Amino acid sequence: MQLSGFRGGNGIVRLIGHRGARGVMPENAMEGFRFATGIGVVALEFDVVLTRDRIPVITHNHHLSRAATRTADGNWIKGEEPKVADLTLAQVQELEVGGLDGGSVYGKRFVDQAFMNKVRVPRLADLLDLARRPENSGLHLLLELKSDPEMKDDASERSDVVAIVVAEIRARGLEPRTVLHSFDWDMLDECRAQAPEMPTSYLSKLPENTDDPGEDSSKSVGPDFAAMTVSLPRAVRDAGGQIWCPHVHDVTSALVAEAHSLGLLVCSWTVNEAADIEAMIDAGVDGIVSDYPGRVQRCLLNRGLNWIGSAG
Repeated sequence: MQLSGFRGGNGIVRLIGHRGARGVMPENAMEGFRFATGIGVVALEFDVVLTRDRIPVITHNHHLSRAATRTADGNWIKGEEPKVADLTLAQVQELEVGGLDGGSVYGKRFVDQAFMNKVRVPRLADLLDLARRPENSGLHLLLELKSDPEMKDDASERSDVVAIVVAEIRARGLEPRTVLHSFDWDMLDECRAQAPEMPTSYLSKLPENTDDPGEDSSKSVGPDFAAMTVSLPRAVRDAGGQIWCPHVHDVTSALVAEAHSLGLLVCSWTVNEAADIEAMIDAGVDGIVSDYPGRVQRCLLNRGLNWIGSAG
């Protein structure tokens, strides 16, 4: 059942809201998640890290960004960016994350994002509870476990992170609608060991693609793609995954066809420009992860396609 929300075919290309709808709403915030579900998005991709008191919260970077974080008095944070793992939940939620500094490099990437006050970093529990509401019974979750480069080789820490996150999901009975997702393929091994009932999604970005400004790099926690002797789809299949989630610029129709022949679904990220959306549709991907879900909706509808319904 978990994969039904990500499987394309028969006129369906799945639409996955990236961090909610980052292009137009504060990212990884309840306000953005509610917006996305309100416009018909039925799958959400988001990022989870742990606070010092071991509460799973939804935020992308391990450090709270100066470009997106304000103190209670409304001023942008200054100096060293605080690490989420060094703060309690209460300390994290004293800060505001409802807008971007328009003068920052990161802020200039998302000039259409709404600016809101009193927006806080949500707990994973907050989004899970939203997903349990009757009106969201069809909502699927693509939950990215963020791997701290400083703890990458700590098997005990990796086990604890997975156990804490999985317990939150199971406590709400959301295993049938959750896929566990990461750039850290070792983390996904741990996910399968602890939660075999939930599929795993393997993120990839080839080394020649530059890191996105203002965001944590995945290169230090992911596998050595340059050293692989098999294709990425085969590597994902051999690792035990059910979904391959490649960077938009790494997708070809041949690789999508190979992935499908191996029984994998393909959901590409982060697909924002109209030309890239069209290219992903032409390549035959099952799903499109986008900061601008409305753009994807428009492209799909213009081609007589949809993102909701039963797929083969």
